[in-house]
Amino acid sequence: MYWKKLSHEQVKARVFDALEKNLDYRGDRPILGIPGTYLDTSEFYPDAPFLQDAPYMSAMVRNPNHIGVHTLSEESVLEVFEGTQKIERELIKLTAEEIFNGDPDSVDGYVATGGTEANIQAMWVYRNYFQKEYDARLGEIALVYSKDAHYSMPKGANILGLTNIMLEVDMDTREILLSSLEEKFKQATEEGIKYFIVIANLSTTMFGSVDDIDMLGDFFTNMNVPFKIHVDAAYGGFIYPFTNPTSRFTFQNPYMNSITADGHKMLQTPYGTGLFLIRKGFFDYVKTDEAKYIPGKDYTVSGSRSGANAISMWMILQIHGSEGWKYKMETLCDRTERICKKLENMGVQYFRNPYLNIIAIKSKYMSEELAHKYYLVANSYDGKAEWYKIVVMPHVKQGTIDAFLMELAGELKTKKLV
Repeated sequence: MYWKKLSHEQVKARVFDALEKNLDYRGDRPILGIPGTYLDTSEFYPDAPFLQDAPYMSAMVRNPNHIGVHTLSEESVLEVFEGTQKIERELIKLTAEEIFNGDPDSVDGYVATGGTEANIQAMWVYRNYFQKEYDARLGEIALVYSKDAHYSMPKGANILGLTNIMLEVDMDTREILLSSLEEKFKQATEEGIKYFIVIANLSTTMFGSVDDIDMLGDFFTNMNVPFKIHVDAAYGGFIYPFTNPTSRFTFQNPYMNSITADGHKMLQTPYGTGLFLIRKGFFDYVKTDEAKYIPGKDYTVSGSRSGANAISMWMILQIHGSEGWKYKMETLCDRTERICKKLENMGVQYFRNPYLNIIAIKSKYMSEELAHKYYLVANSYDGKAEWYKIVVMPHVKQGTIDAFLMELAGELKTKKLV
């Protein structure tokens, strides 16, 4: 896991060079057939002085379209946007090989609108894979995930017509219960399910819990049924690999076939910057042959995509370098650990994965008013919350943390006196 840090000037020069290699709608070339253009100049004027020092904003104004999957072949690159699409290819290669330890040129991917799209993309690929390779009927394919998984799982299952299998978890450790997996699997097979799309969480949204990918893989292997595992690392993808050197969530693990990782969480890129990575050979199952006017066709849920979003992810990773990013993520975990130590001293029960910056506190230890004051997120808003979570992000000031802990301690003291 290593890539060299670039200076701001180097990043700026690289992006502007890529933009120069793109077709410029304001240039001299006769452009008649492309269904796109620059942003409306009545609001987004191209000669704003600050743009010469703002590569991301310049890319937004130039408006490159990154439709398609550019890691598949040179034919998948639109000539008119080849400069910035090359940056997206570099981003996919860096994340697949340096962060998730893939073999050289063994992984395809693209910048999606976020984790929801990327998770649905995986489900779509594997549904079609089972249908084509095993002649599976729709009612024979199930999506398996824990009850702590993101809501994009039932959403995707609904869109794609998949059967839902939701697994129970231990209420304190948040681990998937093997007994629930065994029971739900037995029931599913009795009802005619033969093929399984399995989701392994690399940090659930509420708890920051991490599923045991090897337990899931071993189980379905031992059951001798066709399955594929997709990892939802929308939150954990850009922190966990840097804080846990023994992570099993890599492409060296044969169980991990694809992964989602959002940039607009830990990377602090604009919303709309999710990442979808999958082993080579699987995008063909979702090739849209009807898109005949697109070189290389389209393989994605979203279709047309903002090239500027891909550029923003590349810029952040390059400006920090691997060592800088590792330090930043370790610092967040250190701050999180200090909060946990203070909670322990107060006798407060919480859940936290030691490699992540999320703390879920049992709701009985604080008032709703305190949770609301500090914008803590509840695990449910349909009834009484059982947990409130803290996320130690870069914007969280130490003073805010100290004030919250002091008020929490005051509430706990008052409860003991009553």
